[in-house]
Amino acid sequence: MPEPDIHAPFPGLLSPTGIDQLREALLSAGYTAAGIAARLGPEATAGVARNDFRMALRMTEDRDRLGTLIRLFVCGQTEPEETVAAALAPLPLAEARAAGLVERAPADPDGVTGLRQGVDLEPYGESWWVLSDVPAAARPGRPLPADHVLGVGGASTTLAGATIRRPVGAALDLGTGCGVQSLHLATHAGTVTATDLSVRALRFAATTAALNGQQWELLQGDLVAPVAGRRFDLVVSNPPFVVGPGTATHTYRDSGRVGDGVCAELAAAAPGLLTDGGVMQYLANWVHVAGEDWGERVAGWFAGTGLDAWVIQREVADPVGYVNLWLADASEAADPQRAAAWLDWFDAHKVEAVGFGLITLRNSGHADPVVRVEDLRQAVEPPLGEHVAAWFDRQDWLRSRDAGALLAARYRAADGLQLRQEATMGPEGWAVDRQVLALPHGLRWTEEVDPLVLALVGGCDGRVPLRDQIALLAVAHDVPEAELAEAAVPIITHLVERSVILPA
Repeated sequence: MPEPDIHAPFPGLLSPTGIDQLREALLSAGYTAAGIAARLGPEATAGVARNDFRMALRMTEDRDRLGTLIRLFVCGQTEPEETVAAALAPLPLAEARAAGLVERAPADPDGVTGLRQGVDLEPYGESWWVLSDVPAAARPGRPLPADHVLGVGGASTTLAGATIRRPVGAALDLGTGCGVQSLHLATHAGTVTATDLSVRALRFAATTAALNGQQWELLQGDLVAPVAGRRFDLVVSNPPFVVGPGTATHTYRDSGRVGDGVCAELAAAAPGLLTDGGVMQYLANWVHVAGEDWGERVAGWFAGTGLDAWVIQREVADPVGYVNLWLADASEAADPQRAAAWLDWFDAHKVEAVGFGLITLRNSGHADPVVRVEDLRQAVEPPLGEHVAAWFDRQDWLRSRDAGALLAARYRAADGLQLRQEATMGPEGWAVDRQVLALPHGLRWTEEVDPLVLALVGGCDGRVPLRDQIALLAVAHDVPEAELAEAAVPIITHLVERSVILPA
């Protein structure tokens, strides 16, 4: 396969010289995540996170260069032209205005005007900046345009935290938007390709890449169409996954596919995108249909793909809450007809809830791929990506061993493993009703166990082969050893998959 041309065919918002000047301005002023936090202090920084800018504005009343940039791009204020020019120097103000970085604000009641942000310029991570459209909260009451480009949000940070961060050759960011995922991919991938249906989004992505000194191949088109016939070691996507009747009003959320069809479509496309051993991870929404098992329905997306699949459901919303969320997100909350039509579609298709989560697929090359679909709404110790990678590592370990090898292995209980018991007071004292093993770290799974399994786990200290433990338990419980060993294999497999016990 020929090497891709990594020079973006989409112009950024600024010329190469303008990009260098903007970077110099931001660095010299200290407009970074660390610089802003140090300037504002913990209390004002916490307020900003809640969209309470009062203290931040008091802390920046002197309007020095950093203070002006904070007021302009963090607090969404209108600032005097001369202070904005000083803050952005050496980038000429005329070029900043021509690029849309700042714009003339409407005059206030006294006729005073100034400049306000024209884009969202957000410090991200330790040393990055992300450019996107101004968020809806900064322009209250004004519906978002159809080609609005989102900045860093909850979904993008969720995917970034869930991505497996291991070195790869070629990485693909499907539906890059402003380029958040590509920034992360460039830290551990040889090449980064990013696609989007929106030309406007690709212009923002080109600017984000250039400002951060990165080079990505940028391609315009719908989903996987721009990379047809190519394969990648890692594919990530925060697609327009919003579930509905297929009406596309905003490119950042609407795919034009009916229901959750876009997420099923990505699953079907994955085998043609992945190299041997390649991984695809994407955020998804799926419908819960009355009378159907949502897990079985989603698992059906992967039938015949030959891929290992792990689907994690992190949230579930009722239809009314779901519709209200997305209408408010695009400042459409005052459109009752749109809400009614959306809810009528849910009713007609017997949708009783919508799930949100992460899908991870891997081209392992096995004839019997592992497919797991599960609810994981408990708090998870970040970063999720490390736990996802470890889950697939454990699948490899289990798949490489037959029953005899599993019985011959030694196991240890997970660090900090806890036993929780529920008991009822009776005539003869406490009677244990339920025993649960709980992981206090990582994915924080819980497993209800019976006394025999509890004894088995209790003996997992890494020193004794499982076969020897079973021999002792068989004598203690007067159970045939062969029968107990046969029953133990699927139990041990499940407990290793869940990291309750681990190979020693």
